[in-house]
Parts: sequence; structure tokens; C-alpha cells
Amino acid sequence: MALLLLLHDANTLPRNSLGVGLSAVHVHHGLRGEEADGDLSFVQLLCERLKVPLHIHRASVPDRLAHARKTGQPENLEEAARVVRYAFFEQLIVEGHADSVLTAHTLDDQAETVLMKLLRGAWTKGLSGIYPVVLVPHTIHSGKIVRPLLGVRRAELIDYLESRNQDWRTDSTNTDQAFTRNRIRHSILPLLRGENPAIDQTLANLAELAREDEARWQSELGRILPQLLLPGLPVRGGGRGVSTAPGHSNSVALEIDRLRTLDPALRRRVVRAAARQLGVRLSFDETTRLLSLAGFSADPTVATRTGASLSLSDGLRVERSAREMRFSRTVPKTNSGSE
Repeated sequence: MALLLLLHDANTLPRNSLGVGLSAVHVHHGLRGEEADGDLSFVQLLCERLKVPLHIHRASVPDRLAHARKTGQPENLEEAARVVRYAFFEQLIVEGHADSVLTAHTLDDQAETVLMKLLRGAWTKGLSGIYPVVLVPHTIHSGKIVRPLLGVRRAELIDYLESRNQDWRTDSTNTDQAFTRNRIRHSILPLLRGENPAIDQTLANLAELAREDEARWQSELGRILPQLLLPGLPVRGGGRGVSTAPGHSNSVALEIDRLRTLDPALRRRVVRAAARQLGVRLSFDETTRLLSLAGFSADPTVATRTGASLSLSDGLRVERSAREMRFSRTVPKTNSGSE
């Protein structure tokens, strides 16, 4: 509500008109029954009063969640709802209905996200939290997801709405402590504020630092990976061959001597990037075990001899030869027939 009113005012006041075509978007997730229907009616009435066009998308998050679980995707209800929302946002951009979609994420949302990622053991990218701008590339229409209120506290927006005598809707599930974000919002962060009243800003600052670090590392990886990644397996007579066996992704390899020339931080990221080439995200423990396989850390449970191998998540297998670490992945067959 606050974001829509702020944009409407900025676009209609003569002195500082944005000069853009403003519309609103509402996603009905197929959850919460009559309450969600009331949300939609509330938004429709407001947009009619403001004379703002409204894009409405009706979805079924339960169906999305059931499909995700059937295909082995680790989604919960919140993640499934997010996927549905952003798929529609991107559809609006791709179809040319919008150049940018703005969401009203606040500094409070950023702090909650960073803390949630930290508790789940995220790497630098995860600690980057909510990005201020996300590009939506497309061959025909490209656009952006923008978060203009990411530096604003939730309480400031409530004060603004009250000053405008503007009501708003509250999702009743926002108080349900079955959801991780709600436990962080209502229980954990209030305790942390007792130790550091500025903890929300501190976590938001951490996200900014992590984004800068992640951008720097991605630039470095983009430069160095083409020199390090070797496709497929070595074949007799020289060169490398690529597997065409059904269910196998193309293999990649890293020369151990080349890894030895890298500093530990870059070496760890290169190993993770090699796995990402095959569509696998390594955990911290899996990355450490791979480094042990190559002889760079001491894990007594991991053999370092030639021919030793590790079987990791998502069908990833890594084998050590005399000179290389070879990554390959077996992709489970899926039943594509109708039911």
C-alpha cells in the first residue's frame, strides 16, 4: 500500500512527476480462502480510486508445491509462493507490459532474510540477502525487479500510511510461528535488538558487504575458470572426450597442480564452480571433503590416493586421478509420460 501510494504521488504531483506509466500487480496465491479474496477486493477498490491499472494473476501454490515435491525440488510453502509471484512478474516484463516491477521489501525484510540465510549456513551469495535490483534478461523484452524501499524501516511505512489515513491488509499467516521467517521476526530479532538496538541495520550492512564481495569473486571466477576447467575425460592419443551416455551430464576436471597455485579462498570457490557447471550446489562440508580428496585439507575419512572417489548430493561423483579431480554427474531418469 505504501509503495503504491508513494509512486502514485510521485507520478501525479506536477513538481516531481516520475513521468512513467504506473500499474499495480496482485497475485492471488490460492491460499487463505476468503481472506485472500478480501485482499484482492481491497486492492481492486484502491486501484479504481487511484485510477491505476491492475494486473491480476490467480495461481495455485498448493499445486506448485505438489509438483515441486514430486520432482524432488526442495521447496516449502513460502518458496513455492515466491516462485509463483516472480514468474508472473517476469511474464509481465517479457510480454512487454512492464519495463520494471517494484516490490516493497524493507530494511526489516532484509535483516530477516540475512539472519535466516545465516542460520541455514549460507555462503557469501546467500548472505547478500535481497538484491536492490535484479535484471530480467530476455531476447525481446528485458527489464528489472527493483526494491526502492530496501533502506526504509517497516515502522516508517506504517507511520506514512497512518498519516494518509490509508488502511492496509495484513496476512494472518504472518503471525504463524510454524514459518521460519515469522519466528525470526517475532522471537529472535527482538532478543537480538536487546543486545544491539541497531541489529537490523547491521545485518543490512552485512548484506551490502556480501554483495560487493560476491560481485568481486564472480568477476574473478569469470576470468580464471576458462583457464582451469577441462571438459570431459582425457582420451588415449591426447585430447578429451565427452560422455554421450543417457543420464550423464558432461564431465569436467580440475588439474590438482593448478589448484595448488591458488590461494585457499579462490581454490574453494573454483571447486564449487566446477560442481555448478554440472548443476550441483555443494555444501560447506562437501566442499571441504573435495578439498581433502585433492590433498588440501586433512579429513581422515577421505582417501587421497589415485582412484579414490566421493559420491555427493544430486548424483555428483568426483574421482581423483594422478593429476586431476574429475567431476561427473548421473541425472536420475524422470517419467515424462502423462498420468
